[in-house]
Amino acid sequence: MEIILGKSSGFCFGVKNAIDGAEKELKNNRPLYCLGEIIHNEEVIKDLESRGLIIIDNIEDAKDVAIVRSHGVSKSVYDTAKSKNIKLLDYTCPFVLKIHETALKYSQNGYFILLLGVKTHPETIGSISFCGTNSYLIENMEDIPPALDKFKSSHLRNLLVISQTTFSVSLFEDIVNEIKKHIDTDVNLEIKNTICNTTSIRQKETEDIAKQVDLMIVIGGKHSSNTKKLYEVANKNCENTLLIQTKNDLNYEYLQGFNKIGIIAGASTPQNIIEDVVVFCKN
Repeated sequence: MEIILGKSSGFCFGVKNAIDGAEKELKNNRPLYCLGEIIHNEEVIKDLESRGLIIIDNIEDAKDVAIVRSHGVSKSVYDTAKSKNIKLLDYTCPFVLKIHETALKYSQNGYFILLLGVKTHPETIGSISFCGTNSYLIENMEDIPPALDKFKSSHLRNLLVISQTTFSVSLFEDIVNEIKKHIDTDVNLEIKNTICNTTSIRQKETEDIAKQVDLMIVIGGKHSSNTKKLYEVANKNCENTLLIQTKNDLNYEYLQGFNKIGIIAGASTPQNIIEDVVVFCKN
């Protein structure tokens, strides 16, 4: 059996920075609050909770200190934390912070902003709060008509398109091309592909590997947006594709029917879980 492991698999910079920060703070032997799951991986969350991390859904539930996870948060969270005298340990991914800065700057300069992203994802929820009232969130092609209707009703002539860092590269391109078809020539349209480079590379590598193998295994958390995108890319290019969290989700007998297996892991998947899956497949 031949195994091809994606070189881009595992923690990205933003995720590693947040995890390293949480582990460092937990050494202080005090309750440490985190607004939402620090990353979308159940195994990592269980481990951190066993060491004292407390996941909360509302910043007002924190006491003294709270972590801002890699996905970032809404503007209102910073204001609430300040009023409640809660110290924020901000581990928002630098690429996400750049989106917040860009959105705030353009909204203050008379731009209508179209944000491409998954509507329920915490990163998107945080980013849209920096876009101002003249904005619209687009998740799929069906969202384009109402988005453009709102833009036209705003009577603004400047339009900015940005994206969630882990959005689908191919869908981003499709949506942008469709928007261009329906924008008047006198509109000042600016497109900033804010999908992070790691996401783009990982999706491209997934596609390349999936085309070569009999079975594609995607490793990541059930709620991980970037992992779901990897699964979609893999499944499109390989008819046998599995999405798993750990080696425990694999069936030994099932693997026997394949000669060439590809493995890719999302940005929230730790190295030890990846290695366990590789060893399981080899054995």
